[in-house]
Amino acid sequence: MNAPDRFELFLLQDGEKKIVETVVNGMSNCSDFTIKKEDHTIGNLLSERLKQAPNVMMAGYKVAHPNVPELFIRVQTDGTVTPREALVNALKQLVAAYGQLGREFQKELALRQYADQGENGDGSGAQGGTY
Repeated sequence: MNAPDRFELFLLQDGEKKIVETVVNGMSNCSDFTIKKEDHTIGNLLSERLKQAPNVMMAGYKVAHPNVPELFIRVQTDGTVTPREALVNALKQLVAAYGQLGREFQKELALRQYADQGENGDGSGAQGGTY
């Protein structure tokens, strides 16, 4: 079979960089970023977050081929920040947002488990009713 081993889709090889920046010569304040071992999931999240930034004029992504775990993102800014700074800011915002989502999920899960224990009265945590 021609398909790569599954671990090659998400593990970096020795010496392989996660993100490589290439400045686009024909456009001002524009760079292409190649992100290894990623796909549409992070590409869509990142490009949409970049588009929300006031200093980003254009952001878009593509995945060249489904069997090649590589993501290409192009970012153009208005010049007040570099494309690299815009990308780093967007990544930091996403990490913060999903960290908060994870904390809220864990809190709600703990409250649900506590409520389920209270309904059963025996502390076993087993589901007592139908939903």
